Amino acid sequence: METSDILKRVRQIEIKTRGLSNNIFAGEYHSAFKGRGMAFSEVREYQYGDDIRDIEWNVTARFNKPYVKVFEEERELTVMLLVDVSGSLNYGTSVQMKRDMVTEIAATLAFSAIQNNDKIGVIFFSDRIEKFIPPKKGRKHILFIIRELLDFKPESSRTDVGQAVEYLSRVIKRRCTAFVLSDFMDVKDFRTPLTVANRKHDIVALQVYDRRIAELPDVGLIKVRDAETGFERYLDTSSKKVRNAQAAWWKQQQARLTDTFTRSNVDSVSVRTDQDYVTALKNLFARRS
Repeated sequence: METSDILKRVRQIEIKTRGLSNNIFAGEYHSAFKGRGMAFSEVREYQYGDDIRDIEWNVTARFNKPYVKVFEEERELTVMLLVDVSGSLNYGTSVQMKRDMVTEIAATLAFSAIQNNDKIGVIFFSDRIEKFIPPKKGRKHILFIIRELLDFKPESSRTDVGQAVEYLSRVIKRRCTAFVLSDFMDVKDFRTPLTVANRKHDIVALQVYDRRIAELPDVGLIKVRDAETGFERYLDTSSKKVRNAQAAWWKQQQARLTDTFTRSNVDSVSVRTDQDYVTALKNLFARRS
């Protein structure tokens, strides 16, 4: 993609996703993701019922009457986007490719984060850590992230979700909210590393998938290629047995994934590339509020 085309696409995504963040998700994001705890705000005179452990002794001594510390929720978060850049994301049969939807969702979350004065960082992963962008604030930082999402060229085409969440815990020391954006086409079992990482951080899984992986169309003999391994084969989609086998495989894959998220205590949402991700995000935020 030419530089001018990238900048144009960055601007288009900014206009769309920033608008969504401002007009739709402002309240939902704020209430769905909590801060680290309570931060000191001010002092006021002691009132009946106040906890004596909150007495501010220096101010009390100065004014010769009791004052207490007032705390408020510390809202500032560190938000990390763990973005799958493996080969299977370069696929889409209807409205858009999975990678395009992941980019828009990531940008929407990023603008929602800075609207809430949160820091935002990114980990690009395949079956290795492709790139780490440390968390920072500001529109300029987000535009850099969007540009990377559009133009990043991974070294590997395969997927390892477990390695990505393990890396998150190593590089981000304080508790953060982390969104894993992927189709989760991972042959490895990543439940254990996900569970361990979720004990330290607040992890949310966002699955993006294409409808044709769940239901093959009846279009006769087709050649299919695994984008991660390069393996090719022919499928006779006119065969009901073949279509039913694909549907059964997908149902089994989704059941395994749901079980992984449930046992790891990770909130999750799935959205198809021909569906509205805004509705999916709103439902996710509502469940967490």
